[in-house]
Amino acid sequence: MSDPIPPGALLAPANSRNRDPILEALRTHLPEMGLVLEIAAGSGEHALHFASALPPNLQWLPTDADPDALASIVAWRAHGGSPNLLAPLRLDAADPASWPVRGADAVVCINMVHISPWAATEGLIAGAAGVLPSGGLLFLYGPFLEPGVETEPSNMDFDLSLKGRNPAWGLRCVDDVSALGRLQGLTIQTRLEMPANNLTLVYRKP
Repeated sequence: MSDPIPPGALLAPANSRNRDPILEALRTHLPEMGLVLEIAAGSGEHALHFASALPPNLQWLPTDADPDALASIVAWRAHGGSPNLLAPLRLDAADPASWPVRGADAVVCINMVHISPWAATEGLIAGAAGVLPSGGLLFLYGPFLEPGVETEPSNMDFDLSLKGRNPAWGLRCVDDVSALGRLQGLTIQTRLEMPANNLTLVYRKP
């Protein structure tokens, strides 16, 4: 992606810092072809970067519930021109019954779980289980809490700041997310430490 920023596009500085480590993790786990459904795609910068770098037979479908985010994704898509980046769709993670997609080979969600009510994570897990085929995967990235693992002070401060902005937000415990997954038939396969005290969690549908 190059300057200037296209009209209507949003810019999230953290995306340029974390996109390459996330891309490497995605390359390890995603199939060579099929459909990737991205939940809460935000500005769309990740979607363009990943779609451009991944195999052309792997289509990337970004979604979001926010109109400004959807407009930004459209702008970045027009700017980048990656043929396997599909037009964005409106999707509310917390309401899986309304999802406009009925099937995907992988579901990817980056930095949503902690910046949304717990109901959004419940909907994400249920929705992913509903659209994934046998062997399909759910890929989560972000900061998490883990029993028996000391939380870095920066993550504790971040958790407090999130709860100050919205009491329904905050860092989630990996065990709680995995328990939701088990209820929906998704089993954790990979826990990968990422830069800046983040984790990648990969769940698989048997």
